Amino acid sequence: MGFFTVFVALTLGASHMTPSPSCHPKRNPKTGHIVRSRNALRSFRAMHPCPATGQTRGACPGYEVNHHVPLECCGPDTPTNMEWLTHAEHVAFHENMKVCPAVAE
Repeated sequence: MGFFTVFVALTLGASHMTPSPSCHPKRNPKTGHIVRSRNALRSFRAMHPCPATGQTRGACPGYEVNHHVPLECCGPDTPTNMEWLTHAEHVAFHENMKVCPAVAE
């Protein structure tokens, strides 16, 4: 799974959640997807190599990067808010989260 696939999975994954009324994440005007920080993803991967391959770049078969507090819920797009999940775990995470959790201001 390359960067584009992870990017799409993360930007589309939280779309069914009820966002915080005060949350207005930056969105791409053409696609409506939340804008991601490529530097944050690179930093996360440098600190946490792919569980399947041990590599810090390239495909990570069977795994996706998840945000503990989704971007849709004003979660920070930082390495400390990211984790590796299998595809099934990632889907379950977002299916179980219908309302955004409270985010410390």
